[in-house]
Amino acid sequence: MACPSQPQIGADGALEQELAALIVDTLHLEVLPENIDPSAALFGEGLGLDSIDMLEIALLVSKRYGVELRSENKAALASLRALAIHIGQHRIR
Repeated sequence: MACPSQPQIGADGALEQELAALIVDTLHLEVLPENIDPSAALFGEGLGLDSIDMLEIALLVSKRYGVELRSENKAALASLRALAIHIGQHRIR
């Protein structure tokens, strides 16, 4: 039996790319969006973002996609892929 979220996951590649570009632009990162590994950690040893960056990403996601990220959504910020999946599942269409 297929999980209801599986069809959305395949479509998240474009969203991952869009998010990578938005994050690089918003946070003024010195990395090309296409060089961000979608499965790598956003914080700590991955992309190296910090708690202030997390707040900026949460604001960006809220404004752009209508999805609020709260402390209980910490898993959604684990990686670019996790964030894209979370947005895909909760986006206001």
